Amino acid sequence: MSAPDTPEVREEYEALLQFLYMAPIGLLQARMDGEIVMINPLCAQLLMPLVSDMAIDNLFDAFESVAPDLRQRCRDFTAEYGKIVEAMQIPVYAGHRGRRDGQVLSVTILKLDAGRLMAVINDITEVVRRERQLRHTQAWIDTIVNGISDYALLELDGSGCIRDWNASAERLLGIAEPSLIHQPFSCLYPPDATPMGVVADRLAEAQQSGWSLDEGWRVRADGSRFWSSTLITPIELPDSDENGFSLIVRDISEGREAREALRSALFNDHLTGLANRRAFHDVATRELRNWARQPRPLSLLLIDADHFKRINDQYGHAAGDAALRHLAAVLGSGLRALDVVARLGGEEFVALLPGTDVDGAESLAMRLCERIAQSTLEVDGQPIRCTVSIGVATMAADLQDVDGFLQRADRAMYAAKHAGRNRAARWSPQLPATTVA
Repeated sequence: MSAPDTPEVREEYEALLQFLYMAPIGLLQARMDGEIVMINPLCAQLLMPLVSDMAIDNLFDAFESVAPDLRQRCRDFTAEYGKIVEAMQIPVYAGHRGRRDGQVLSVTILKLDAGRLMAVINDITEVVRRERQLRHTQAWIDTIVNGISDYALLELDGSGCIRDWNASAERLLGIAEPSLIHQPFSCLYPPDATPMGVVADRLAEAQQSGWSLDEGWRVRADGSRFWSSTLITPIELPDSDENGFSLIVRDISEGREAREALRSALFNDHLTGLANRRAFHDVATRELRNWARQPRPLSLLLIDADHFKRINDQYGHAAGDAALRHLAAVLGSGLRALDVVARLGGEEFVALLPGTDVDGAESLAMRLCERIAQSTLEVDGQPIRCTVSIGVATMAADLQDVDGFLQRADRAMYAAKHAGRNRAARWSPQLPATTVA
């Protein structure tokens, strides 16, 4: 990297280099193939444990052993510039790969232009340790307050398959030897509500943060369902050289109504009963984080009622509210239990479809358009028909966040409106900016 020729610009350039050299965060600049052209001392110090020959000359080579997908993610990023990864947590284990007492780095990679990358690297080991300790403390407090007397404790191998369980598991889950041996713990989930990659996602979360906690329906051996809280934590298996996990399952059906009422007040839309914008954003953010770790089909539908103002103007706002509830009911009945449908606001809805590729999402969108167009709502004896326009988008490596995902579906939705409404359209880079038809 050569300095400019004029004295004034050269002085500014030298000042910038000095700032980068002394910056309290790790900074480096690299070419698109990962070759490092500039690195400050702190960044070199953070990367040194990752290289075996003490030579830090390529960003991707340095992270190959702990984050081998960085090279491909940068290669797949097609935008002219922008964030490729943001605050990605990368554990750097000390000694044995399965131990969790090593360093944790936060890595952000920016594409500056067609030929340059900038990486910002921080040591967040202490931050992660404190957050983990806080969550464990809260879990113990909850355990004491709730007075747990009966729970199922299952031992999992490194891939999440069941190795053993305690006597309480036989009572709570109705299992008998050896019915669940070598089965993935996802067998405890209802088949119609099991997210794709649930085993890998929860094990990865447990490895990264020290535990993974979730709540939802589980099934007993006889097929009956109960509302459960499940906690997964990494452990060293007593009779094996590999590491594994413990899975604690609690039946928290009692008191579920009170918890659900509180959850509904916080995360449900008061008019339609669907998830609200906040709940959708939380779920979508988690799905995008899982996608970044292990890409798999993930699509989005943005659904907007056609000519909704005419309904309000012609029949009144009460009829408009009834129409929104009607649309919510049809949308909810047309989706799977693991899909998330939410009202973003006004007459706009969104559906997140884990495990669904763009072709499947477009087919579903067309079926929803047809079902809604064929359904009739009656308000005060007046039949009201509604139609919707739906934009379809699917997750890709160059998408950075939920807002970007929504923007693509939004452009596709307006393309559907321009094409005549009551139809679906999928996003493509050639679509125009969103303007009302």
